[in-house]
Amino acid sequence: MQNKGLVKLFALLFGLVSIYQLSFTFKANQLERKASELAISKYDESVPDYRALRSQEEAKYLESIAVDTVFNIGIAKYTYNDVKEKAMNLGLDLKGGINVILQVSVKDILKGLANNTKNPVFNRALDDATEIQKNSQNTYLEDFFIAFDKIKGNTKLASPDIFYTKSLDGDIVGTMTDDQVKKVIETKIDESIVSAFEVLRKRIDEFGVTSPTIQRLGTSGRILVELPGVKDVERATQLLQSTAQLEFWDAYKGEQFFSFLAEANEVLKGVVDAKAAKGKAESQDDESAKSDTIDDLLGEAATDSTAVTTVNPLFDLIRGQGYQGGPVIAQFEIKDKETVLNYLNLPQVRALLPVEMRYVKFAFGKPEKDSEVVDLYGLVGNRDNIPQLSGDVVTDARNAFGQTGKPTVSMQMNAKGAKIWEEMTGKAYTQGSQIAIVLDNVVYSAPGVTTGPISGGSSEISGTFTLNEAVDLANVLRAGKLPARADIISSEVVGPSLGKEAIQSGTLSFMIALVLVLVWMIIYYGKAGGYADVAMILNILLIFGILSGLGAVLTLPGIAGIVLTIGMSVDANVIIFERTKEEIAKGKGQKEAVQDGFSNALSSILDANITTGLTALILFIFGTGPIKGFATTLLIGIFTSLFTAIFITRLLVDWYLNRGGKLDFTTALTKNLFRNINIKFLQKRKVAYIVSGAFIIVSLGSLFTNSLDQGVDFVGGRTYQVRFPQDVSASEMTSTLIGAFGSADAKTFGADNQLKITTKYKVNETGSDVDEAIRKMLYTTLQPHLSGVSYEDFISDSDTKTVGIMKYYKVSPTIADDIKQASFWAILGSLIVVFLYILFRFKRWQFSLGAVLAVFHDVLIVLGVFSLTYKFMPFSMEIDQAFIAAILTVIGYSLNDTVIVFDRIREYFNEHTSWSLDKVVDVSLSSTLGRTLNTSSTTLVVLLAIFIFGGESIRGFMFALIVGIVVGTYSSLFIATPVMYDTLDKANKRKEKKS
Repeated sequence: MQNKGLVKLFALLFGLVSIYQLSFTFKANQLERKASELAISKYDESVPDYRALRSQEEAKYLESIAVDTVFNIGIAKYTYNDVKEKAMNLGLDLKGGINVILQVSVKDILKGLANNTKNPVFNRALDDATEIQKNSQNTYLEDFFIAFDKIKGNTKLASPDIFYTKSLDGDIVGTMTDDQVKKVIETKIDESIVSAFEVLRKRIDEFGVTSPTIQRLGTSGRILVELPGVKDVERATQLLQSTAQLEFWDAYKGEQFFSFLAEANEVLKGVVDAKAAKGKAESQDDESAKSDTIDDLLGEAATDSTAVTTVNPLFDLIRGQGYQGGPVIAQFEIKDKETVLNYLNLPQVRALLPVEMRYVKFAFGKPEKDSEVVDLYGLVGNRDNIPQLSGDVVTDARNAFGQTGKPTVSMQMNAKGAKIWEEMTGKAYTQGSQIAIVLDNVVYSAPGVTTGPISGGSSEISGTFTLNEAVDLANVLRAGKLPARADIISSEVVGPSLGKEAIQSGTLSFMIALVLVLVWMIIYYGKAGGYADVAMILNILLIFGILSGLGAVLTLPGIAGIVLTIGMSVDANVIIFERTKEEIAKGKGQKEAVQDGFSNALSSILDANITTGLTALILFIFGTGPIKGFATTLLIGIFTSLFTAIFITRLLVDWYLNRGGKLDFTTALTKNLFRNINIKFLQKRKVAYIVSGAFIIVSLGSLFTNSLDQGVDFVGGRTYQVRFPQDVSASEMTSTLIGAFGSADAKTFGADNQLKITTKYKVNETGSDVDEAIRKMLYTTLQPHLSGVSYEDFISDSDTKTVGIMKYYKVSPTIADDIKQASFWAILGSLIVVFLYILFRFKRWQFSLGAVLAVFHDVLIVLGVFSLTYKFMPFSMEIDQAFIAAILTVIGYSLNDTVIVFDRIREYFNEHTSWSLDKVVDVSLSSTLGRTLNTSSTTLVVLLAIFIFGGESIRGFMFALIVGIVVGTYSSLFIATPVMYDTLDKANKRKEKKS
């Protein structure tokens, strides 16, 4: 081997750089352990809110050393911030945290650009676009334009009551065509989404999360946010979803509504009685009768006639009243908020208001912690529903402490805001009224003004804040408001205790797989296997070092990818050693045999790794979250495996031979294995076709009749991984949950005390309040089986948590449809790319056809196995994004095997021109059989180690790979090559006839 010195230099440098990069990870872990131990020693579990206090103490300690020198490497000095930045990032499944995809409401942005126009064509187009989106791959804006064009008639987008407005003056003029306006609106929408992205980025920066991820997904208005290590999930979701729409409204006095409430109660009696009577009549005619328009007005109130026993619909919901002269109209239970607002906003109820109060805006306040009641306010509204002062004027906001010592938020306004604020506070002082401070339609406080007009633009928001809430509110106000609502359409929440378990199981599976492979290589190849082991260990070091250096995120599937890379590294060495053994068998000397063995193996190794790399690249492009992590480690592993197998192993073997050593590349146990094999594979191809055809027919039959267990990735819904204090029955829990949610399914997940609960209940509704309500329903339903566990402990996040929600996953139907579509294109794209690559390398389409048909065969059988067995397997076999990753990996592996055989066939074609085609194929298959079975066996051992010890969350993923490896090995021998032979043989015979 030439340039040995250069290879040694590169190996040394790469190794040292990897150790350097990983040293930051070890130091960061050491410092974080110290912070955790310090917090635990300061606050034991008897202290109220000990979890929050521990979290604050950890953050406080780490912040105190943020700019201190904590690590020295030679003369280089690094602060904690430096160390943390360079440390390896762990994904949610290893560290816990939250991953969400936010959908910025393009509909809201369009309404804003059109100044909330009442134009019927515009608003109908918005509603039609919303409906189209349920089954569309277009962006909302594209579907809006389609919907508008269908119904516009003579209406133009540049109409004065649509987009030819003052706010768009200069961008849009009345003479523009619709196509011209569309381009302007596309630009404005993009600017708004960029603005939302920047606002969210600022909020996340202020939140103080280590190694957050935020990225925009295409042009659809979706934004991916990943916050690893976050323990207060509810706080994080509120931070992300808050639009920070700050408003200042004059507030009415509560007593001004007393007579109105009495009159409203009387009117509502008639409405509810009418509803009850109609419901009773309809139930007699048709039990499944649909609700009428009154249902829509009343929301969920009084939807069941048997439940309507209320004598006073409104008064019976009141739980308290405000003080005399104060702004609180009455107090209601939190669960009745929607019902009360629906009642008060009924046209026949609002008609009871005095003329001067006809534009009143009803809003609820922020409830106190652990309180079940909330205050109702009446805000002085107007025809346009525009507040007297908005949050646009706020230039700065800081958390502070008020005169009572409670957390508050102080704000500073610009000159324009300061002037209006002085006028508002002056009026409130004169009239003895209050000013309501409203954030995202929630009244945070409604203080009176007792010292006269407030000049200078200084103001304060007080309320029932915790310190964290005050800090977050100040952060979102300082970062600015979102240009539109941002709904969470997909979210994954992993508790830190589950992350710790994943690290332990991942590490265990990794070590077991590594030891098994290292031992096997020595048993099979002797000293040469030992040198391959050294190269393999360097390979692993390089993978971790590169991951750390690139700032990539390590996930549990990522660890699986690294372990799979071990199998690939073994494959490269096996190909080299088998070729070297062949050269030795021809009578060549050791050095010559090694040189020719490495040279002859190079083409096969490159082809095999390139095909695997192409599928991994497609997986990286289409995958998200942990799946992208799997693809990342696989891609890195391909490059490092090539380097270590081709150069490092060669370097070590040459070093040993140059010292006078002798390598047989066998041991006493394996010396005669696979020697002088001459199997007539092609004679058995018809039997193979029949067997495979039968398997495919059974698979297709099961897929059409039994279908697949599609996860929420593909159908939408919410999934909770819940752990109980004792074993529970999945079937009994399913029945109980169906009674509460209407649609639900519970499956044992790992141990018998852990269930995976899935429901589509309110799947189309977003918002943290909906998620919270469903969690409470889940807790109430499961409470008899939780042995007294409190709701707080049920939903809380803790490193030592053993009971409750361990993981939570939500996907809306809209994005589920997109995920399914992306998965389809990922698989199809990989097949097309590989077909073209094999065609390019082997010059005959018959090779490509054989390879792709074999892959189709493998995918159908894996799908069939999952379809046939998912109902009784003791682990989850849901079809989700991880399963798609497994399918693509199977494609890559199957092609890897096939390409090795094809490469040998091509070689024998050129060397033995006198041989018949069937002899070339049979000899090629026989000569590569040792490599095929050795590599497959080694990879299977690795996968079985992960399957058994790697944790429940990737067991289905591993099972798909195991089935795929077995089927892929079979298909490369009995499907890909025979199909190639049959088609090529027919083509040759046609040529002979023509000649």
